[in-house]
Amino acid sequence: MAQKPIREYDGKKLFAQNWDKYFSGLNYPFESVLVTSGDELKAKAKEPGYEWLNEKPLVAKPDMLFGKRGKNGLVLFKVNKPGDVTLEDAAKWIDEKRSGKVTLLSGQSGELTHFIVEPFTPHSEDEEYYIAATTFDEVNDVLYLSAHGGMEVEENWDKVTEVKIPIDASDEKIEKLVKENIPSDIPADKKDVYANFAINFYKFFRDLNFAYLEINPVVIVGNNVYLLDLVARLDDTAGFMMKDKWGDIEFPTPFGMPEKSPEEKAIAEADAKSGASLKLTILNPKGRIWTLVAGGGASVVYADTIADMAGGVEDLANYGEYSGGPTTDETRFYTETVLDLMTREKDPKGRDKILIIGGAIANFTDVAKTFTGIIQAFEKYADKMKDVGTRIYVRRGGPNYEKGLKDIKAAAEKLGLPIEVYGPETHITDIVRMALEEDKKGAN
Repeated sequence: MAQKPIREYDGKKLFAQNWDKYFSGLNYPFESVLVTSGDELKAKAKEPGYEWLNEKPLVAKPDMLFGKRGKNGLVLFKVNKPGDVTLEDAAKWIDEKRSGKVTLLSGQSGELTHFIVEPFTPHSEDEEYYIAATTFDEVNDVLYLSAHGGMEVEENWDKVTEVKIPIDASDEKIEKLVKENIPSDIPADKKDVYANFAINFYKFFRDLNFAYLEINPVVIVGNNVYLLDLVARLDDTAGFMMKDKWGDIEFPTPFGMPEKSPEEKAIAEADAKSGASLKLTILNPKGRIWTLVAGGGASVVYADTIADMAGGVEDLANYGEYSGGPTTDETRFYTETVLDLMTREKDPKGRDKILIIGGAIANFTDVAKTFTGIIQAFEKYADKMKDVGTRIYVRRGGPNYEKGLKDIKAAAEKLGLPIEVYGPETHITDIVRMALEEDKKGAN
């Protein structure tokens, strides 16, 4: 499962959009905005439906995929006393925080660019509850319940109840398991509301294909449920079938990480529309060893092997995978993206570029079909590949692999591209050794 974090704002928006379907009888007063500057916040306050920004005390905090914002001093909820933050206060604070680099207690550093602003919810610490759910294994999910939420939840983890729920559990089974495990120290006057919320929280988590979902704290006032802090990750392999429910959800770059390149974004967009898995991370655009690897596990093996045999990762240009039965067109697009990056400039030291096309033995991916996409990309980039001195090494197995290997070898030779082709009788990473040994021969 590929897990991608989403912003707190987007997670709460998903709750609001689906609230009536899952949480009948409970009320979620969703009032929240995501902004990038104080001016944007003040402009938002003039729009219909956002009058509350002028009328209510506010809370402001960064919304950039990192936690412990309170402990990092990055939550504005009071100027003199809790609940007295005005629109002007929030706008000024946002502009101050986005004006320079911030270093967290974890050591991460970067610039703050996105902020979530909401009404302040008056409550006491003993009204802060905790709930979370996560995928556990191929059989069970786990639901976490506690009467002790807030900033110190980790210190109180011994008070958290863990409930294993089979992923194929019926609604009746879910309800039974949750009600039997509601923490005994949830106050009696909140227990029914908390149980109702917990049962449907899990159903919402499951149906919308979350990989992880945490609300800390949850505050309950009558039938009102306030989601004060949210952390969420979606199973992005389900993106192609969740388009209607997720909408145009954003998967932002985590805080402290460099922004994705246009090529990485293009592959991510293609991945979101596909039932296959298409992943690309550019490690060193000037690197000389480029990979087209089928399979997530194989991508790790190849990256480790290249780093080990090459004496480090400096020469490794990219990391990623195409897997899960991509179409010919998807494979062609993925390959063209990699070849475009690889052929933009020659190696500064005058060495050949190396293209590794590897993978384990496929279970259901048609090797010949995906290799047709790779061949089409070769035909488009052959001249550029020759100009940077590309050598190609292929190792693959699986359905139709004999035809795929035969086709790619014939096509490369016709285009004048040096290529070596091997099937499953060759160890999965032997082509890395062969490529680097050829370097030594050329140097002698």
